[in-house]
Amino acid sequence: MTHSTPLLLGVHAHQPVGNFPHVMDDAVLRCYHPFLEAMHRFPEFPCAIHISGWLLDYMLRVHPKTMQLLQDMVHRNQAELVGAGDTEPVLAAIPHADRITQLEAMAERLDKHFGQRPVGAWLTERVWDPSVVPALQESGIRYVMVDDYHFLCAGAAADQLGTFHRTEENGQAVDVFPISEALRYRLPFSEAAAAVTFIEEISRHNPGSAGIYFDDIEKFGVWPETYSWVYEKGWLEQFLRGVLDSPHIQPMRFKDYLQAHRPQGIIYLPTVSYSEMNEWTLAPDAARRYAAFLEQEKSAGRLDERKSLIRGGIWKNFLTRYPESNWMQKRMLQLSQRFHALPKRQQSKQMRADLHEAQANDAYWHGLFGGIYLPHLRRAVYHAIVRLEACLDQIQPRPGLQSTDVDMDGHEELYYHNDQQQLIIRPTPSAAVVEWDAYVFHHNLGDTLARRDEAYYDKIRHGAVEHAAPSEGIASAHDRISFKTAITAEDLVMDTAPCHSFQEWLDDAAVSYSEGHTVQNIPHFTGGIADRWAVSKGYHLSEKGLLVQYRIESAQSNPDSHRFHCRLYLAMPSCDGPAGQFFADGVSQGGFGRPIQGEKTRQIVLDDAVMGGKIQLSCNPPVRWEAAPHLTVSQSEAGFEKIMQALQLDFYWDITTGMIQNIEILTELITHD
Repeated sequence: MTHSTPLLLGVHAHQPVGNFPHVMDDAVLRCYHPFLEAMHRFPEFPCAIHISGWLLDYMLRVHPKTMQLLQDMVHRNQAELVGAGDTEPVLAAIPHADRITQLEAMAERLDKHFGQRPVGAWLTERVWDPSVVPALQESGIRYVMVDDYHFLCAGAAADQLGTFHRTEENGQAVDVFPISEALRYRLPFSEAAAAVTFIEEISRHNPGSAGIYFDDIEKFGVWPETYSWVYEKGWLEQFLRGVLDSPHIQPMRFKDYLQAHRPQGIIYLPTVSYSEMNEWTLAPDAARRYAAFLEQEKSAGRLDERKSLIRGGIWKNFLTRYPESNWMQKRMLQLSQRFHALPKRQQSKQMRADLHEAQANDAYWHGLFGGIYLPHLRRAVYHAIVRLEACLDQIQPRPGLQSTDVDMDGHEELYYHNDQQQLIIRPTPSAAVVEWDAYVFHHNLGDTLARRDEAYYDKIRHGAVEHAAPSEGIASAHDRISFKTAITAEDLVMDTAPCHSFQEWLDDAAVSYSEGHTVQNIPHFTGGIADRWAVSKGYHLSEKGLLVQYRIESAQSNPDSHRFHCRLYLAMPSCDGPAGQFFADGVSQGGFGRPIQGEKTRQIVLDDAVMGGKIQLSCNPPVRWEAAPHLTVSQSEAGFEKIMQALQLDFYWDITTGMIQNIEILTELITHD
């Protein structure tokens, strides 16, 4: 054989903004350091590396020895550094101005620490939208890489997938490399020798084609079973030696290949991501039909031929699948508009950093990894949102009470705030609190997630068993089924209403509110249950805290006993861990992770060391209460798991018809000394 296959090998290292330090340290130990150490031993093997900005900053501070390996590789022209949005946003989901500042922030970070500005950019989750091209070009980016699936969806032939093409938007152009799906599924899961042979064959089957690989570095040590396979059993070293020993493979950096070649032609890619993502974005019933159709085509031997014609959803479908995701994204967009409306001299670096952190992608979606189901990831987004909003208010104060359609659903919500707290209230039907910001903690107490259906629940319902590893190589996380905890049918019961605070019931009937008005800039709502009860609810913020007042009156004159029920969902950062303590009238009830109850209680205190303070709820008259963790079930690369999203707190008062009842709940936020 006389052919030679250029091998463009790149890896992408990422940890979500807000992830736990011990998780990142473990990833360094099991993946990032041994991978870079192995590559460092082979200076003749060029490669491309992208490390997301938040992770890179952490590693520079905490793991300088690992970073020294990368610096050596950069300085000897072995490693090409690839840029991206600094906090790993989905560029298609943020404004144009923020796309540019995100890309420039990452480029400046790489230039500062490594002396190299990127000419290529990693697109988060390979989400392609042609609208991102101008920002890429204006930020000095010459090329990006997406899946070969993107090209096939545009009608490209298989023999066009071995090199880069050019695309443009409004006359602004970037080059686009197609990442080989076949290589993604082989590295590092097949035998090293088989992977090397496959690369050698690429240009034999299609002369002039390159082997193009760019994928998660976490597949090389973090994913289940991969540390032993890649390092202890020597897969990576075998692969590197096999490539270098082959006379038919020429490893090279992306930018060197780009400089030596011209684009094969122009191409216009559809709005799409990788094929698995297109399935994850679909609503559960649609996802089931999609998966069934794929299986049908696979069984008939037609899938490879028709896969590019089978299109799922787009990434932005997550904003409709999960209302909580849409809410966060629209809050971010509003704050971006406020920030960019400021004169440049008032746009501080910290405010821009907060805006960027609010755009980090991980908390906005869910697929193989936990994503939006992980409370600490959403908490990081809200931490940035709340802090940025407080800074903006110091520069340009807002009215204490105003209405706007936050989530763009055609219905206005009510913003009500002072310098300590902010409530965003959805007036109808329940006049409940959608977002409850505690400025002192930079925390949204209302940050929770409703239990809703997922297509993969069928695997649990149908009694899925854990998969064995294949006879050769190891299983990809996409193919594994495992359980981190026991899951029952009750765990999969869906919520029938949003998980918002200050929702009420009389007996078992939900209280609805049809009217809202203000008294001295304090929001009040009137409603009740038709022909039976009249209920008014008022929210009053003061220096002391939040006072919620109810006035309940029955249309029935004869005395009769009934029950008034109020529910809160409180996002406690300690979740079910030991840092949270529940007190009722000064007596500890334990943590937040188990069901508890009490009666005739005047004061409940939720102490949370992770939050850095406590929530004190005083009830008048004394209350009967129940508390329990609000749990969801989700999948991750390690298996199915239950996660505590919030503390569900239910208050009950006995009331009597024929008389007016007044109930008050005072919530105070107290920091630890």
